[in-house]
Amino acid sequence: MTTNTTGTAIADAVAGAGKTRLDFAKSAPKVFRALIGFDAAAREGLDPALVELIQIRASHLNHCAYCLHMHTNDARKAGESEDRLHMVAVWREARHFFSEKEQAALALTEAVTLVAEGGVPDDVHTEAAAHFDEQELAHVLALICTINSWNRVALSTGKVAGTDERH
Repeated sequence: MTTNTTGTAIADAVAGAGKTRLDFAKSAPKVFRALIGFDAAAREGLDPALVELIQIRASHLNHCAYCLHMHTNDARKAGESEDRLHMVAVWREARHFFSEKEQAALALTEAVTLVAEGGVPDDVHTEAAAHFDEQELAHVLALICTINSWNRVALSTGKVAGTDERH
């Protein structure tokens, strides 16, 4: 007889759904407000659609269902098409859905999010720098850092997709 540990882990996760491990905002309010401020500053001057694409792609890579659900909903509310939302995870195979600027941002998002796997290659940085001025590029980088932080907070505190607490 074999034990299905994956099935057990999923069953345990479902049974615990809705139980946040830690209320980060309540337990570390200054840190939470600082992260909100960092996030808001990072977004300044960036196209809201691009902001959502970056956040969606990083959330895919980090397997953060909570943030993925939140940002796909935000993108829809901002007028993003279902076609593009479905193609973000496979943007390299569906480049015609995204502008060159968006592709450069998505490639940079992947490199920064997965930085431990190979750093940020020069060609990825060069391509991003060709589409963004220095200030925009700094904001894109900051946004990638903030969504990676939010993903880690959501995953570490057991946030459940579909329970967006912003509203």
